[in-house]
Amino acid sequence: MIRTTLALLVLSAPALADEMWVTNERDDTISVIDTQTLEVTRTIPTGARPRGIIFSHDHKVVYICASDSDTVQVMDPETGEVLHELPSGEDPEQFALHPDNRHLYIANEDDAISTVVDVETRTVVAQISVGIEPEGMAVSPDGKIAITTSETTNMAHWIDTETQKIFANTLVDSRPRHAEFTSDGAELWVSSEIGGTVTVFDGATQTEKAKITFDLPNIHPDRIQPVGFEFTPDDAIAFVALGPANHVAVVNMTSYEVEEYILVGRRVWHMAFNRDHSQLFTTNGISGDVTVIDVASRKPVKSIKVGRFPWGAAFRPTN
Repeated sequence: MIRTTLALLVLSAPALADEMWVTNERDDTISVIDTQTLEVTRTIPTGARPRGIIFSHDHKVVYICASDSDTVQVMDPETGEVLHELPSGEDPEQFALHPDNRHLYIANEDDAISTVVDVETRTVVAQISVGIEPEGMAVSPDGKIAITTSETTNMAHWIDTETQKIFANTLVDSRPRHAEFTSDGAELWVSSEIGGTVTVFDGATQTEKAKITFDLPNIHPDRIQPVGFEFTPDDAIAFVALGPANHVAVVNMTSYEVEEYILVGRRVWHMAFNRDHSQLFTTNGISGDVTVIDVASRKPVKSIKVGRFPWGAAFRPTN
């Protein structure tokens, strides 16, 4: 009888909802959104000017670039407690976690370096000189290559993760912001904010394959500034945030053509998918909200008020 009662209690207990974590760079907080109810459930204090945010691959901790505190904070996502800080170098903005779940590659915008930190020993294992104002970071799916994009140098720097040395530099358009490899590592995509383009490179040869441009009626080209982007799991569609153009572009990843544009909040910056990739959450800095896009219909379904100047977004499964 006791076992039956316990089983019924377990079955009737509500499942924990997945979460979307959003950094608010002007409020020094994180807004935690329930991805089922689409409501903010928690607001967590952080260091000064939180921007980049990623979870460990096992989702046991969350890493936060507290840029103006010159540190990467390591937080327990259950309690919101900062467990410790990592020696990140000055002004960390974005980072990427190696597939080994141990080495964190950090872009230090003020120092023109990329810092590699062992998150287990909490020590710096390498500092790599790159171009001026590095921002974007990516690591290939096989873990062999890391990428830093330098805003003022207008380059993507290709780093051998075994030697921690640059082996190639490729030019992009003005002010590169974000970089991502496709799921098979065959392509690297880099957005150029002021150049208004996304450049696609061959991952094996580091040569340019395509350059994607954007055109929105009644919006001046100077306002079309691609920054963050996300790929669908099958590498069929890329969603590209266009900054002060207040739209997300939907790009066919085979033809490299823009299929349509989705209106979101003001100064859309970064984004992240929910668990089954049915919804996309965009951070809109100026309007201080998050737009939820239905991926199937490519329509916005809700705007969620968060803190001031939301910047980064990261998904957290709760089971």
